[in-house]
Amino acid sequence: MIGYHFIAFITVAIWGSTFVFTKILLQNGLSPAQIFTLRFIIAYVLMAICCKVMSPRFKLLSDSWIDEFVMLLLGVTGGSLYFLTENASMLYTTATNTSLIVCTCPLFAMLLFAIAYRQSEPIGRHQVIGSLIACAGMVIVVLNGHFVLHLSPLGDLLAFGACLCWAVYSLLMKAVLQRYSTLFITRKVFFYGLLTIIPYYLFYPGFPSLQVIMCPDVLWNLLFLSVIASMLCFLLWNWVIGKLGAVAATNWVYFNPITTIIFAWWLLSEDITLWFLLGSLLIIAGMLLTEKHNLKKVKK
Repeated sequence: MIGYHFIAFITVAIWGSTFVFTKILLQNGLSPAQIFTLRFIIAYVLMAICCKVMSPRFKLLSDSWIDEFVMLLLGVTGGSLYFLTENASMLYTTATNTSLIVCTCPLFAMLLFAIAYRQSEPIGRHQVIGSLIACAGMVIVVLNGHFVLHLSPLGDLLAFGACLCWAVYSLLMKAVLQRYSTLFITRKVFFYGLLTIIPYYLFYPGFPSLQVIMCPDVLWNLLFLSVIASMLCFLLWNWVIGKLGAVAATNWVYFNPITTIIFAWWLLSEDITLWFLLGSLLIIAGMLLTEKHNLKKVKK
């Protein structure tokens, strides 16, 4: 159990670092949609090769059209729509608002999970209280002592859309992991993520040239986002949801701002404040309370 939580933490830590690499690509002229598309193309090709090598019988489609439709929803909620709404929100609202709203997705995941599995796996009181404490810590970390929000209805609504996308993605993932391998599901997520991003280019055409992509700064950062942050992290995240459950795994999203600030301190020399330390302690305390029941099982 502890090992699964560690993997979830490492995955979120890597995702928290991606803002640095994405920022470098943006500075080299790539748009958010282009970065997402290139990330998923490389990740999908590598995933297809892995599936072919590891499985002698390459499985192309799901066992039913209903399952295939769920795979499509996973590609939308965890891929195209999630990234588009998150990136677009920052055009209309502040990065603080976006981070704050998107990182509340564990609360919505818990609510969706409670509705969908209220009979078989009810949510305990300690999970609710722990998640609220962790959420409060995340708010303190993101605001970092500046308790002022600049409301922007359109931008905040887009960020909320990204938040709901990830919550739905986590819920759907729990259902399909019971019938399909992590490799197969992750490959389908990348495929449908790419397929559903195509309409975007009908309205906003254009793609970076090969010369731009092969520029060392672009290529190496793109490879990190594709191989590590996309292929490896999506594989690990989908796998750990199956081991920990949608609620416990998604709660680790609260750590995203912590790892982002640590990488900003390490790579961009930004300061770490007392507010950051206080918020981090609350997040850790909330996570421990959320997993109190499971931790008792481990000790036994």
